[in-house]
Amino acid sequence: MTQLQFVWNRATDVGRAIIFVLAIASVFAWYMMVSKALQMRRARQLNQYFESEYKAQEHVLGIFDRRLQVDGCPMFAVYQEGCVEMDARLKAEGGEARKKFITLKGMEHIKRTLEGAVARESLKLESGLILLATVSPGAPFIGLLGTVWGVMDTFAMVGQAGKADLPTMAPGVSAALITTVAGLLVAIPSMFGYNFLVHTLRVRTVELDNFAQDLVSKMETEYLKEE
Repeated sequence: MTQLQFVWNRATDVGRAIIFVLAIASVFAWYMMVSKALQMRRARQLNQYFESEYKAQEHVLGIFDRRLQVDGCPMFAVYQEGCVEMDARLKAEGGEARKKFITLKGMEHIKRTLEGAVARESLKLESGLILLATVSPGAPFIGLLGTVWGVMDTFAMVGQAGKADLPTMAPGVSAALITTVAGLLVAIPSMFGYNFLVHTLRVRTVELDNFAQDLVSKMETEYLKEE
């Protein structure tokens, strides 16, 4: 701690400003990593709950007719949009009773609705990751900028002093290097967190794609009339 205080005291104003910026970036990065990890975890738990309900139903619109709500569940959001479109197609021309079958053209509209729903839910899960994608590669360069600036100031000071001994140069160089250390301390956790979240996002997106395909298959089996 004494060494860090010594280095901090010898740091230039530019170096301190860069460390302050990196500290703010670290706070935002950690907030984003924790919040997105919790969001992904909640989405997984809700998907598992909804999937168990979905597999237990006899008819594809069973959950929709029961008015079951699973707020925050990506699978449910996809299911709900698909069922709303299906219900509208089966109740064409303002009728209350559902038709027995749906046309092939109507089923194509439902497929596009489900594709759009999957894309929107994936974007919701992905939102905010751009911050980590920016901080992870950017923080070392910001730290390096502080180091280069600090070394430049050190050499300028050595030139003014007219001597290049170790006691003159070492404090300035060590103070300059601390910005690179700060940049790496911000970038390394951000990189691991970003990679983990991207992998988890891909898993959730594949789950949504598979679910949408299974939902379309069941809708076609139950409501698409064979020619």
